[in-house]
Formats: sequence, structure tokens, C-alpha cells
Amino acid sequence: MALWTLLASQTVSAQSGQLQQAVQQARAQLAQNQQRLARYSWQMTQTVSVRGAVKQQTVYQVELGPNGTQLKSVLSQSSSGGTDRKFGIRHRIQEDYKQYASAVGTLAQSYAQLNPSIVQQLNAQGRVSLRAAGAPGYAQIVIRGYVKPGDSVALTLHTSPKALVAYNVSSYLSDPSDGVTVQALFGTLADGTRYVSKVTINGEAKDLTIIQTSSNFQPR
Repeated sequence: MALWTLLASQTVSAQSGQLQQAVQQARAQLAQNQQRLARYSWQMTQTVSVRGAVKQQTVYQVELGPNGTQLKSVLSQSSSGGTDRKFGIRHRIQEDYKQYASAVGTLAQSYAQLNPSIVQQLNAQGRVSLRAAGAPGYAQIVIRGYVKPGDSVALTLHTSPKALVAYNVSSYLSDPSDGVTVQALFGTLADGTRYVSKVTINGEAKDLTIIQTSSNFQPR
């Protein structure tokens, strides 16, 4: 049964094998889009905020390397709070947030691509499900315990036209009380290539938000 027919139903048994097929086909779509994205370079603007106040904004030039990883070079960068940060309590606070932002970003990256073998194992354990997404024509593949116990990954798909529109992650750093959430939204280029247009990462313990937006796609 085709992926998009499966997604139109309310629920599908994880043990039937159909859900595994749906996940594999969703991954195939991601892989196809990644191949298409390799033809482009683009700009990514990353904004780091604490309690709603912007602390740093960086603009990168981005392209995909041979293994599909993003190769980024800094075009510009600006920081708030002045330049005298070398000594004192203020410097230690800045460094603490910098390390926290790095940890949050690294955790978010661990969810960026689905590992089929891990998904297959979790499916066999009953930790993968397919459900309606709350609106006609949409459905979600939900994966639990993907990286850490108690986390979840939800892929939202549109059945017609066939497209992956978003993914959401609920996870944490060292302890479940130190929650981290990730929301990624997809856009479409003129040739039909789907790409991650906006990523919002929240580190709840320190009220830190990282927003990445991609734009200005140009053929390489």
C-alpha cells in the first residue's frame, strides 16, 4: 500500500509492516530532496535569544558536502552587550550561555536525520505509531525513545500533494527537567525541492531560543 494511502487513515498497526514502509518512504523523500539541495547554495540566518532578547545573530553561506552535511562559512556576525567581556561575572555568564547554546544545538542536530535501523528497532518495540494530525489530509509518524528515554519525534506529512511539512522534537539535556524542543518547517523551491525553511530550538532551562531561517537559494 502506498505511503500516502496509509497516511490518509486514522491509525495503522505498527506490527503490520505498513508503518515501517511509510517511514522508509518518508526517508526516501528526504534523501531525494537532499540530492536536489546539493545543486544549490543558500544563506542561513541564525539568531540566538535569551528571554526574548537577541544576543547574537550570524549569517552563514551554506552548501551540502559530499556526505550530505552542511558546510557553513560566516558572512557576518553581530553580538549584543558591548565588547568588554574579558573579565568578571558578566563574562562567566556569557560563557555559561554560550556552552548551553552549544549543547542545545548539538542535541538538536542528533535528531536531524532518521536512522532506519534505530526506527526499525523501535517499531518492533511498539514505539512507532501513525496517527491523524488534527486536520484533513495530514498525518504524523510519531517515534518515541529515539535518542533518549522519554523523547519523541513527530513527522507531519501532507497526503495530497505528497509532502513532508514539519517535524517536531521533544527531548532534554542531562535531565528531563532540562527540556529541549525543536520545530522545523519545510518550504518548496521553484523546481519542487523541499527544504527546511525555519528551525526553532528552545532550551527551556535557560529560556534560550535559537532560530535558523534559510533563504536566497542559488544554483551552484
